[in-house]
Amino acid sequence: MGSHGFSNHNNGQQQRLGITEPISLGGPTEYDVIKTRELEKHLQDAGLYENQDEAVSREEVLGRLDQIVKIWVKTISRGKGLNEELVQEANAKIFTFGSYRLGVHGPGADIDILCVGPRYASRDEDFFGELHKMLSEMTEVTELHPVPDAHVPVMRLKLNGVSIDLLYAKLSLWVIPENLDISQESILQNADEQTVRSLNGCRVTDQVLRLVPNIQENFRTTLKCMKFWAKHRGVYSNVTGFLGGINWALLVALICQLFPNAVPNMLVSRFFRVYTKWRWPNPVMLCGIEEGSLGLQVWDPRRHPKDRSHLMPIITPAYPCMNSSYNVSSSTLRIIMKEFQRGNEICEAMEANKADWDTLFEPHPFFEAYKNYLQIDISAENADDLRKWKGWVESRLRHLTLKIERHTYDMLQCHPHPGDFPDKSRPYHCSYFMGLQRKQGVPLSGAQKFDIRPTVEEFKHSVNMYTLWKPGMDVHVSHVKRDSIPSFVFPGAVRPSHPSKVTWHSKRSSELSTFGHAHAEESEEGKVFVLGGNGDRKRKVGEDSVDTLRSSKSLASLSPCSREVDEDGNPDSIGSCWYEKCDDSEMNGSGEEQGEKPDLEDGEKVAIEKIKCGPCDSLAQHVFSEEPDELTPPLLTEMPPPVPQKKPLIRLKFTSLGKAGD
Repeated sequence: MGSHGFSNHNNGQQQRLGITEPISLGGPTEYDVIKTRELEKHLQDAGLYENQDEAVSREEVLGRLDQIVKIWVKTISRGKGLNEELVQEANAKIFTFGSYRLGVHGPGADIDILCVGPRYASRDEDFFGELHKMLSEMTEVTELHPVPDAHVPVMRLKLNGVSIDLLYAKLSLWVIPENLDISQESILQNADEQTVRSLNGCRVTDQVLRLVPNIQENFRTTLKCMKFWAKHRGVYSNVTGFLGGINWALLVALICQLFPNAVPNMLVSRFFRVYTKWRWPNPVMLCGIEEGSLGLQVWDPRRHPKDRSHLMPIITPAYPCMNSSYNVSSSTLRIIMKEFQRGNEICEAMEANKADWDTLFEPHPFFEAYKNYLQIDISAENADDLRKWKGWVESRLRHLTLKIERHTYDMLQCHPHPGDFPDKSRPYHCSYFMGLQRKQGVPLSGAQKFDIRPTVEEFKHSVNMYTLWKPGMDVHVSHVKRDSIPSFVFPGAVRPSHPSKVTWHSKRSSELSTFGHAHAEESEEGKVFVLGGNGDRKRKVGEDSVDTLRSSKSLASLSPCSREVDEDGNPDSIGSCWYEKCDDSEMNGSGEEQGEKPDLEDGEKVAIEKIKCGPCDSLAQHVFSEEPDELTPPLLTEMPPPVPQKKPLIRLKFTSLGKAGD
C-alpha cells in the first residue's frame, strides 16, 4: 500500500505523483515569492500557528494518553482471565490523523486520535465502558462525552485542557506490536465496519502525505490558507453539507500534484482556476481506485446506485476508497462553486494589483445576502444537555436542506450557515440560520408558492426522535426577514446601522454595467403577495399548492440531471454521465480517455481546461448555466398567523407580479 500512483525518478526527471502528468513544472517568479511571503505573514498575523509552549503541551498530552490506553488494555486483559504472559504482552497504540497529523492545526484545535486495540478489547464493553470509566475518574480529564452511536463512534474529551476526539479500532491480532503499520491492507482483515471507518482516517491522512510533493514548504501553507478562506466564506462544515478538513486537504493535494514546483501563491491561484472549471460530478482522485483483496465496497457509481447521487465526489486515496463529500447537496454545491468563482476573480485581480489577500479572506456577509431566513432555535435545561442536543440537531440540519430541495424540486434553494449563535440573554439556548431564495433563471408563470410547512414538521419530528432526549430539549423553526434578524448574531450583539464595508461583489457590481440589470430585477421582484388578500388574483395565489408546482411548465422544462431525486423520490442519475461513458481502463479521475495527457506546449490554461473537462462537461453546464451571477434575495411572503389548535407552521410563497397585500 502506498506505492500506487508513483513513478520513479528517471534520468533526473521529477517524480510523478497521482494519476496524470503535472499540468506545469514551472517554478515561482519573483512576484510569486513576494506574494507567498505576504500570505505567510497574513496567516501568521491571523494567529493560525501555535507557539512552542502549546506544541510541547500537545506532545505531553499525547504521551499521557498513550500511557492511559496501555494501562487500560492490561487491566481488561487481566479482567478477562488471560494468562500472565499475555497480560504482560498486552498493548494498545495511538495514532494521530487529521489536521494535527498533516501539520496544519492551529492554536486550540482538537487532536484526532485513533486507539488500536487487540481482538479481545471490544468497543462497547471495554472502550466505551471500562476506558470511559477510567477517564471519568481522572481529574486531568474534563468534558468527557462518548458518542457510541455516531457513524464513526468517538469519545470526546479534554486532557489537561487539550481537546481530543478519540476513535477506536479493534484488530484481529492478539497482541498489538509497537511497530504496527496500519497502512497495510491486511490490517483490515476481519475488521468490522466501524473499525474500517475508524482506521480510514489514519490511512487516508498517511496516504495524502505520501502522494503530495513539497509537503512542508508548499502543501501545508496552501492548505492552511484554503481552510482559513473556507471558514471566512462560510463553506467549511461537513455536517451542514459543505466541505470539511479532509475534503479541503484532498482538493489542495491534487493541485500540488498538478503543479509540483509551485509555491503557495501560485497554488492558491491554480486552486481556484482549476476548480472553477471542474465539471462535477467528475470525481477528484489522487490515485486510482483499487478493488483490493478483501471485498470491501469502494466508490463506484457504475455498480452502486447510491454513489450515482453524489454531486461533488472527492475520493479518499486509501483502500477502501470512499467519497468523502457525500454530504454536499445541490444548494451547497451551488454556493461552493460561487465561492470558487469569486476566489478566481480575486486572484486574477491580485495579479493586476487590484486586490490583496484581505480581499480574498473577506468574511461572507451572510445576514446581508438574503431577504428571508429560517431560524432554528434549540434549548435545553443545562450545559451538558445542550451540548448533546446541539450535536444531534446539527447532524439533522443537512437533512432539512435536502428535504426542502427534494419537496420543491430544487426550485427553493437553501444556504445553511455553518455554525450556531448563542443567545446570552437566554441560558442554554442557541440558534441556527438558513438563507432562502427561489432558484434564479427559471421563468415564473403567474405566481409561485412553496409550502414547506410539512417539510419543517417532518424535520422537527425526526429531531425529536433523539434516543437520549430529555425534558427541556426543544426545537423551534420560524421564518425571519433580514430586517428582523436577532441582534445576538452580530459582533458585540449590535446590529449594524448600515451594510458592512464595501465587499468584492459590491465593488464588482458597481464596476460592471451588466450587474445594474440584476439590481433592477431584484427591485421588481420585491413586489409580493401576502396570503389572505381580498383580490381575485390573491385568492388564486392562496389556492396554489405544491401539486401545482409539480405540474408547472418551469418544472417540466428541467432535465432530470438538475434534480437530486425524480418524481418518485428515487435518486436520479446525476452521477451517471461519468460512469456510463468510461470503462475500467478509463477510470483515471479526470474523465479523460486513457493515454490522453495535458498538452503543456499549448499553455497552462489549455492544460487546465483539458484535464478538467471530462464526459460530464455538458451536464455541468446545464446544472449551472441558469444560476445568477449574484446572490439575489428571494421573494417570500410574511409568515401567516398560527392556525388555531395546530403547531406554528411555515408557508413560503414566491411571485414576480403584483403588490404587497394588506
